[in-house]
Amino acid sequence: MKRILFAGAAALVLTSAASAQVLQEKNMPLNLAVNIANETIAACSAKGYNASVAVVDRAGVLRTLLRADNAGAHTPAAATAKAYTSASSRTPTGMMAENIQKNPTAAELANIPGFLVLAGGVPVKIGDETIGAIGVGGAPGGHLDEACAVAALDKVKDQLK
Repeated sequence: MKRILFAGAAALVLTSAASAQVLQEKNMPLNLAVNIANETIAACSAKGYNASVAVVDRAGVLRTLLRADNAGAHTPAAATAKAYTSASSRTPTGMMAENIQKNPTAAELANIPGFLVLAGGVPVKIGDETIGAIGVGGAPGGHLDEACAVAALDKVKDQLK
């Protein structure tokens, strides 16, 4: 009797595992990452900002990084960390910073390795699905970094369908 019950349980486990769906996700293609980075650099340059731009995929892995002429040496690392933070949290980093200010118990978010909770990171979405993120560093304020990223997303919106 035990063998029959064991065999039945094993068959049930194997059947449910075999019928599991393969996970399908949208992700950031390289050509889109490059387009977004170029548009972001252009948006910042039009305002006179020498910035760096990082574009990461949905997992926060770097797809492209551009550093404008005369951008500060620290800006590539800041841009990359902001992009990673935004992709990981699926939230603009400026919003995260505001939430931390309003809710001090959330301050530990800033201590997650690799996170930089300063404005300038913006998720890239197709519908409700985050496919990556942009991080910008170098404008004279995180809100201006974020504005460059938002302007770039507006330029490539037709590619996000």
